[in-house]
Amino acid sequence: MVSQTAHSEETNILTTEDFIKIWSEDSLVQNAVHKIGQSVRANIQCKGLRGSMDAIFAAAMYQYAPSKSHLFVLNDKEEAIYFQGDLQSLLNEVEILLFPTSYRKPYQLLEVENANVLQRAEVLNQISQLKQAGQIIVAYPEALTDKVINQRSLVENTLAVKVGELTGIEDLAEILSEYGFEREEFVYEAGQFSIRGGIMDIFSFANELPYRLEFFGDEIESIRVFDPLSQLSVGSKEHVSIIPNVQKRMMQEVRDSFIKFIPNNAVIWFKDYQLTIETISKYFLQATEDFQAILKQSEKTQVINSPEDLFENEKSFQQAIEPYSCVEFGNRFALKASDIFDFKGKPQASFNKDFNRMAEAFKKNQHQNIDTILIADSFRQINRLQTIFNEIDNKLELKEARLSLRGGFFDQQRKVACYTDHQIFERYHRQNVKQRFSKSKAITLKELQKLNIGDFVTHVDHGIGRFGGMEKIDVGGKKQEAIRLIYRDDDIYIRVFTHCIKFLNTLGKMAKPHK
Repeated sequence: MVSQTAHSEETNILTTEDFIKIWSEDSLVQNAVHKIGQSVRANIQCKGLRGSMDAIFAAAMYQYAPSKSHLFVLNDKEEAIYFQGDLQSLLNEVEILLFPTSYRKPYQLLEVENANVLQRAEVLNQISQLKQAGQIIVAYPEALTDKVINQRSLVENTLAVKVGELTGIEDLAEILSEYGFEREEFVYEAGQFSIRGGIMDIFSFANELPYRLEFFGDEIESIRVFDPLSQLSVGSKEHVSIIPNVQKRMMQEVRDSFIKFIPNNAVIWFKDYQLTIETISKYFLQATEDFQAILKQSEKTQVINSPEDLFENEKSFQQAIEPYSCVEFGNRFALKASDIFDFKGKPQASFNKDFNRMAEAFKKNQHQNIDTILIADSFRQINRLQTIFNEIDNKLELKEARLSLRGGFFDQQRKVACYTDHQIFERYHRQNVKQRFSKSKAITLKELQKLNIGDFVTHVDHGIGRFGGMEKIDVGGKKQEAIRLIYRDDDIYIRVFTHCIKFLNTLGKMAKPHK
């Protein structure tokens, strides 16, 4: 296997650090970073950030001042996920937090997406625990519309457990039940716990994966983080915070703007400030109309909190961001700026997969002393691009960077043209998004027992099949219960029941077919 260093020397592959350094050492970028990093509150406009230039600039900014926190507000969820992916690729060692929305519609509490509630609680917990450390949070207007549990209530609803602590397993179970956790045979989503002998599994709303507590008598002997799919440990902890579904519990709590959670030294970045304000106002108007309708139905008896208690409005949001420096970095600018920086970027040109025309463009770049950088997320794809263009013109001077970026660009100021492989081949760019489980997508043990032979089910890896019942099979000389699934042409797939947790998370019951 060729080492990365040797590979880089052969094909001129830039490391991530070298790639970011192209911008971090530029005088315009340094001036902008300096202005944004000042403690004095300011509104700053960054124009001409095309493709993934915004994420590269943000990465350079973070490396310049890693103790400073940043909140990026993109235009919608999809943009936020792509931007998060860019930053994660550029700042591999830094956890980029995504703060999602939790409601589909004001006052439709039954439509809360459990996975989003988990993610929101996880972000709130991390921000509150690492108040002084630099954090990067990515959000979008809808995520900021509904207020969050205030910090005092979050602390009051947090159960801290640590190795060596004396607490009976049943006493802890009773506390968890009071917190609203449900006792299950296996945990597969946040808000659940299970007990098997001296082992307690807890799926907190403040962590992506559940915890496994091992007891020796009444003492917590160890705490491990484990994967609910494989049931394998992925790390150990000395102490953890257990947080319930604060989205439900805060119906009786005072709520605050999410902005109040972020550190005082944070910078708030808006892809479109006006769109953010318009979205917040639209949601608040909808909430007000729904509230009035509920009030009318209850004959003027207020049975729920008012919109002002639950949701942001234009005035409250503007007051919340008042202490923070704001940066606008999209195509539309609304705030009165103290400084304007023009990065003179253009989006990646389209060649309709005409590689000869592309090679001519690269050759033109070379004559104009413009660096051409090909970007792909694997060495295999980088080698493929190198082979294609070497066959067309082996005198082309191309650089490569192993990164996953959503958009290429031409930076006129720094004379750098970056081309992403997915845009070159006109392919859809897929981001690696954390998969979080939800009751709506998983079948429980009780539901499994209610399945009838012949019921149609769908498995994430194997597709639609028919439930064939349970059976005993021999595994390593031991009898274990297994699940039988029958597919087209009577192909049979059997899943050992001890590994059933993955099956439970990937199986969804479907309606019986029409006869």
